[in-house]
Amino acid sequence: MSVEPSEYVKRLPIGERIPFPAEGIPFWEVFPYEGDLRIKVLQEPTLPEPPRQGEAGPEDCGGCNRPDADFLWTDEHWRLGGFPEPAALPAMVLLQPRGHYDLHDLPLQRAAELGPMLQRAEQAIMSLGGIARVHVNRWGDGGAHLHMFLIARPAGMMQMRGTCLPLWDDVLPKLPEAVWNETNRRIAQGMIAGGGTAHL
Repeated sequence: MSVEPSEYVKRLPIGERIPFPAEGIPFWEVFPYEGDLRIKVLQEPTLPEPPRQGEAGPEDCGGCNRPDADFLWTDEHWRLGGFPEPAALPAMVLLQPRGHYDLHDLPLQRAAELGPMLQRAEQAIMSLGGIARVHVNRWGDGGAHLHMFLIARPAGMMQMRGTCLPLWDDVLPKLPEAVWNETNRRIAQGMIAGGGTAHL
């Protein structure tokens, strides 16, 4: 990996105060914050970037080394995980391949299954009721093992539409633990209609 910043990074106003757009933030109505806001000053790039968790391979990968019992649902090639602590949004799960792959090196057979697996997970979440949309996100900055977030937006909550949905999860009250556990159980049960094993 290069230790020199890219041409793109060289054009950024690093270390300078970036003015807040006079017309506001695009899609302002779904932004969860108000009041006096400032844009952070960009820091110097860190090059080379530090390795992500699991970058060295399966031996240092938390995803690979978790037993199936830690997941909501598993099959021969895929695992659907929940979060041990309740979120604020109605449901949030992670879909990942069993094998240690990122998106760029996902074998063709697993890549062909990814779309149908996302559909299955979305259907399981939608079966909870009261869900308008299931957002699918992949950031990949924390871990080298491919993991796709599926995040439920509650029906009627138009203010939570779009890319700010995960920010709302940071600020809303967390669900009661019993509700969260039942939600995860119902998602796991929804997944087994197409095969695999529910672990709740």
